[in-house]
Amino acid sequence: MNSAVVIPPRISHKDYLDMEAISPIKHEYVAGRMYAMTGTSDVHNVIAGNIYRLLRSHLKGTPCQVFMADVKVKLAEADAFYYPDVMVSCETPPHSYYRQTPNLIVEVLSPSTAKHDSGQKRINYQTLDSLQDYILVSQDCMDVRVWRRGDSGWSMTIYTDGMTVPLTSIAKEIPIEAIYEDVF
Repeated sequence: MNSAVVIPPRISHKDYLDMEAISPIKHEYVAGRMYAMTGTSDVHNVIAGNIYRLLRSHLKGTPCQVFMADVKVKLAEADAFYYPDVMVSCETPPHSYYRQTPNLIVEVLSPSTAKHDSGQKRINYQTLDSLQDYILVSQDCMDVRVWRRGDSGWSMTIYTDGMTVPLTSIAKEIPIEAIYEDVF
C-alpha cells in the first residue's frame, strides 16, 4: 500500500490572484500555497461591522479608506496575501483587490484562527513598514489587544471592559463598548 502524500505545486502571485478573482470561496496565500478560509460567526461579523462603521465614519473625507473582509493585503517579505477582517489604507491602490501599505489591521479572533492571528500572521503583518496598529479582538469577552509600533519596536496593550482603545495610526479613540455593541 502506497501512503505517499501529494503536495500540490506552488503557484505564482498572478495565478493566485487570477484564481481568487473567480473563486466562490476566499483563500489566503502563503509562499506559493493557497489556504481556504473558514466562514465567520454572527458575533464575529457584528464586531467587525462595528469597527468598520466607527473607522469609516472617522475617516470620511480623508484619503484613507476602510476595507472589511474582502480586500487582501500583500505582504512581500512574507510572500503572503491575507484577508484582514478590517484594514485601513491611505495609499493609492496598486491593484483593485489588494493593498500593500495598510496603516491599521484588525483581526477578530475565532477559535479556529486565534493561534494563527496572534502568532505567525501577527509576525508577518509586522514586517509591513506602513503598519502602525495591529488589533486582535476577542469574540468571547471584552478583550482588545493592540500591538503598536513605537520607536523601540512593537509593544502590546490589553484593553477590557470600560476602557477606551486608542488607535494612534488614525488619531481615533474608541470606547470598547462601541466595538462590542449588540454583542454583550
